[in-house]
Amino acid sequence: MKIAVLGGGSFGTALAHVLACAGNSVTILLRDIKLAEDINVHHENTRYLAGMKIHASVQATCDPSMLQYCDCWLIALPCQMQEKILVNYLPYFTDTTMLINVAKGIVLDKQMPLSMLIPPLFGLPTDSARYAVLSGPSFAKEVIQEKPSACVLACEDETNAERLRSLFSTSFFRCYSSTDVIGLELGGAIKNVIAIAAGICDGLDYGHNARAALITRGLAEISRLGTTMGAGHATFMGLSGLGDLMLTCTGDLSRNRQVGLKLGKGERLHDIIQSMNGVAEGVPTTHAVKKMAIDLGVEMPIACTVDAILNEEISPNDGLRTLMERALKAER
Repeated sequence: MKIAVLGGGSFGTALAHVLACAGNSVTILLRDIKLAEDINVHHENTRYLAGMKIHASVQATCDPSMLQYCDCWLIALPCQMQEKILVNYLPYFTDTTMLINVAKGIVLDKQMPLSMLIPPLFGLPTDSARYAVLSGPSFAKEVIQEKPSACVLACEDETNAERLRSLFSTSFFRCYSSTDVIGLELGGAIKNVIAIAAGICDGLDYGHNARAALITRGLAEISRLGTTMGAGHATFMGLSGLGDLMLTCTGDLSRNRQVGLKLGKGERLHDIIQSMNGVAEGVPTTHAVKKMAIDLGVEMPIACTVDAILNEEISPNDGLRTLMERALKAER
């Protein structure tokens, strides 16, 4: 297929490489002319994946008119910026264009996952067969280095899900299919919140026991909110749930874990964000998840504690100690 990758960050670039390796015609749509030239001439994203070669057939452009000729748009834009950016591309959206979203976050000002916001923006129903989501444990650096990885692609239409998964399938990247769009989205988004908590735990040197407990109870929170919103419980036991959670909470390539680590070591959130080369989606997602949990009456003590820490209402040390001192209860 002819595929446009919207966004030239690390994950979008890595997936462009995967798609090209799978035999697709891939063009990355950027806003930075210099970066586009680097990709076209040197086959390298010098800003986010310096020193790592992109498949030679991948092209880059700053001209959005190319979108009208593409079969599929891979949306790899930061969650909180998608609506603002994508509205500019509406004139190039056709009656057959497929959308695959790979962002992992909850829209803060609307408190909803992207599948409830982006399809209607393009005049599609929220359960459209032309909208899909890709998620799973996949650090961009390892993907572009062609280290073995596996993800899940979800679309409400099972036939389309099975068709689209083949676009990503290579000898080093395995793609499963699903019809649980909301489950994939929530697993991929909320695990970033838990990763911040796990980073704080390690930054405070609480040890492996504490981190394991935090990850496990974090998974319970993700499942609790997800099933309340209509997702399947089994999804959270798979690659886009447990798999992505484990990777993001323990892998030092995780930006959200790095935020937590630095918070645990006493750094201020503003300074941490300013020093990062990339977006830590877990920060705005935490605020959105807390509001969603309150509105839906879902108990999410870890997410609420992380929100209080990010807002500097409580110290990291006091926040995690508060979780340990909660009333005893049956595990569920």
